[in-house]
Amino acid sequence: MQAVVVHDLAKGPALEDVEVDEPRAGEVLVRIAASGICGSDLHVLHGRSSVTVLPCVLGHEGAGVVEAVGPGVATVAPGDHVVVALYGPCLKCHNCLTGNIAQCDGEERIAAISSRMADGSTRLHQGPTTVYPFVGAGTLAEQTVVRETQVVKIAPDVPLDVICLAGCGVTTGLGAVFNIGRPGPGDTVAVVGCGGVGLNVVQGARLAGAKRIIAIDTNPVKLDLAADFGATDVVRGDETPMLDEVRRLVPGGVDVAFEVVGIPQLMADTLELTRPGGTCVVVGSMPPGAVIPVRGAALFQERRLLGCLGGSNIPQRDIPRIVDLYRGGRIRLDELIGKRVGLPDFAAGIAATEAGEVARSVVTMAS
Repeated sequence: MQAVVVHDLAKGPALEDVEVDEPRAGEVLVRIAASGICGSDLHVLHGRSSVTVLPCVLGHEGAGVVEAVGPGVATVAPGDHVVVALYGPCLKCHNCLTGNIAQCDGEERIAAISSRMADGSTRLHQGPTTVYPFVGAGTLAEQTVVRETQVVKIAPDVPLDVICLAGCGVTTGLGAVFNIGRPGPGDTVAVVGCGGVGLNVVQGARLAGAKRIIAIDTNPVKLDLAADFGATDVVRGDETPMLDEVRRLVPGGVDVAFEVVGIPQLMADTLELTRPGGTCVVVGSMPPGAVIPVRGAALFQERRLLGCLGGSNIPQRDIPRIVDLYRGGRIRLDELIGKRVGLPDFAAGIAATEAGEVARSVVTMAS
């Protein structure tokens, strides 16, 4: 099969042939139909990812059709349409067994984050060279093999080239709202960074009943999208100091603010957009070793600074919820996609995402 492979960050990604082994016990072989290009994929290319293992197959926002299952797999069968989730819980560690599934720290999940199966192996190779699927998914490829808990069965009428975004960006953005920040009806919200994840924070806040949603970005294209997705106000962060503008719109600060860029200073600044007692959720992925320079005065007023890993999502709970919201017309997914390209033209999709021209590019595998 063909896949987008990175051997050397200086040389960048290339479309190459990769051999795929059959799924083993508890594993599922998926023929990928489509995969989004996420900011985390760009972090790999820029050397900002702390979980990259080279050579790797990029991609972790995929959907497709099950081709084969290994022994013991009971929840999906060949022919089923599935979303490949950002992670799959082990269902055996202390956190899983006590209902804290989103914080699973079992060896299977930890291994997947490092692009491996629990035994340290992968199912991808080029001759004798092992190839690693990024965060255990590797969906910018015609096929992938993942653990059973990393796939979620969906109805066959849901378009795979749209619902693939539920694998990461949509789940992370909505989960940051529903599972972590939890604004309530009538609350005020600020969203700093309106790319693919940030737009889902915006529409999550709208669904939660926030009365004012302030979208902040330097890109007018993304601010226009944010307004379409439910923002009541937009702020050009490169033209107006965001603290001054937010305090003008909401004197005293917002109830909940979300940083969806991944810049430590911006995270500290976003915290100060909140009112005393307010909450700031850090959704953006920081570079390895980065430190958030928070002023002590901000915390003395009992503001809360919360982390976010994939929206604290539980795949088997949250992806079906996304499907239902989409089918019911309550969230917009088609509008997230600014560019579609075939697998041979994957570089054009990466370039459009890199340039900020689109919220998401989607790569389709069928010729």
